[in-house]
Amino acid sequence: MELAIVIAVVVVALAFDYTNGFHDAANAIATSVSTRALTPRVALILAAVMNFVGALLGQEVAHTVSDVIDTSGFDVEHGLVIVMAGLLGAIVWNLVTWYFGLPSSSSHALIGGLVGAALVGGATVSWKTIIDKVLIPMVLSPLFGFVAAFLVMLLIMWLFRRANPHKVNRGFRLMQTVSAAGLALGHGLQDAQKTMGVIFLALVTSGHAAAGDELPLWVVIAAAGAISAGTYSGGWRIMRTLGRRIIHLDPPRGFSAEMVGAGVLYTTAFAFHAPISTTHTITSAIMGAGATKRFSAVRWGVAKSIVTAWVLTFPMAGLAAVICYYLLHFPLEIFIG
Repeated sequence: MELAIVIAVVVVALAFDYTNGFHDAANAIATSVSTRALTPRVALILAAVMNFVGALLGQEVAHTVSDVIDTSGFDVEHGLVIVMAGLLGAIVWNLVTWYFGLPSSSSHALIGGLVGAALVGGATVSWKTIIDKVLIPMVLSPLFGFVAAFLVMLLIMWLFRRANPHKVNRGFRLMQTVSAAGLALGHGLQDAQKTMGVIFLALVTSGHAAAGDELPLWVVIAAAGAISAGTYSGGWRIMRTLGRRIIHLDPPRGFSAEMVGAGVLYTTAFAFHAPISTTHTITSAIMGAGATKRFSAVRWGVAKSIVTAWVLTFPMAGLAAVICYYLLHFPLEIFIG
């Protein structure tokens, strides 16, 4: 029975990873597609490959995620149900926001789901990790992304102020291949590791691994493959929101947004081990780069709805996880006596 639940948790974790891929595919390619730097299919292939490669580059974020809750002190089945409920809560919220085309954070949905399931299931929540590694970066990374993209775009405008606009756009379209690849690499580095962390948490809960161990290679490869497959399947609803509804980007602004977004992802992963939101980062960078046209060029009404989804993600994913916990817990209790 215990082994069956472990397998079920791993399968659900990979399903979350897949939904993360198609939910967040737009993060890496929306700007390049909207500026016509890349065709949608080429962009998806590029994003899928770079997501897979990025997932192989580190484990720091994965260990941070595995430390968010502590399921020790419970019997194995109960601890695994908590992890499973957290995953299901995140999947539910991902699907809801995907349906409505809102680029919410899969990362925060996962953390919110785990916390919600842990609270109702009686597990320990590491609030220090939540505050230091999740909440503070959640606030600071979009602000930094907006300001940095705004400043980078101002620099580009100054450097190329006397250049032929047609040649500038053509050059930055070519450069967007590099910036889109860099952003997709950062997405894999960040988001695939979060699923690795949850699978590792399940293995620790079941006694198949110890907290200080390295992640097993099969966990890394499976998570990388799942997010890559999900990315390839696309996220067209959210892509329209990021690439068109916020602002119509030109290639220089698309490039500046992507490069700033990638830089933030690498820095937070390697320097701070913080599981930040790729969605928050690139969306704010798009707004920052777009605001250099004029602030009124950004459709702030759309931005407001996106921010609302950001704010709601943590509690709503937690609530969904609470419901999933009860749906899982009582039948299991009856089954195992």
